[in-house]
Amino acid sequence: MSPETYPFVVRPLPYEYDALTPVLDEETLHVHHDRHYKTYVDNLNNVLADYPEVQRMSLEQLLTKVEKLPVGIRAAVRNNAGGVFNHALYFDTMKESGMQAPVGKLAEAIVQDFGHYANWRDQMRQAALGQFGSGWAWLVSDAQGKLIILQTANQDVPDLLLYTPLLLVDVWEHAYYLQYRNKRADYVDGWFGLIHWKKAERRYEEAIQN
Repeated sequence: MSPETYPFVVRPLPYEYDALTPVLDEETLHVHHDRHYKTYVDNLNNVLADYPEVQRMSLEQLLTKVEKLPVGIRAAVRNNAGGVFNHALYFDTMKESGMQAPVGKLAEAIVQDFGHYANWRDQMRQAALGQFGSGWAWLVSDAQGKLIILQTANQDVPDLLLYTPLLLVDVWEHAYYLQYRNKRADYVDGWFGLIHWKKAERRYEEAIQN
């Protein structure tokens, strides 16, 4: 994702609201994108409105330099900037369902670090289902190109100075509850068929080049 600064904007979905059916229906995407994601963007802008000294910081800078922010807004920025970052990447990581699989150097790295795509899928699934309460499961790359699966709670993000996020799955209930109720496993199983592997591959190539 390209850098941006205050005032932050809600990135439109890179597909139609009905494009991810039957895995994610139109109502779920409207509520998730238009309400939940937008709320984080609005909250972040509201927090920063009275602090021109930090309005030139990018989203990534706000998340990696929290200790340099005014003490009174650190928690609010951390929570809401995380919500903006996580949701923007989540929606951008998906595409219409179909026969999809890892490609290029990312596919090779998955085999190297997990032995087989099926092994990665099982471990990613366990991370998503094992995240207690609200949070996320991530596939990230370190600077040497090693792939790692991480979990974060609430709107926390991985350490962006150490890792490049490649893809993630949202396991907050608002991501799936309208459609799946409490069946998180069914939602996660369907999500694997929505991964936009070409975009994940581009992020991986940028990670190992930089």
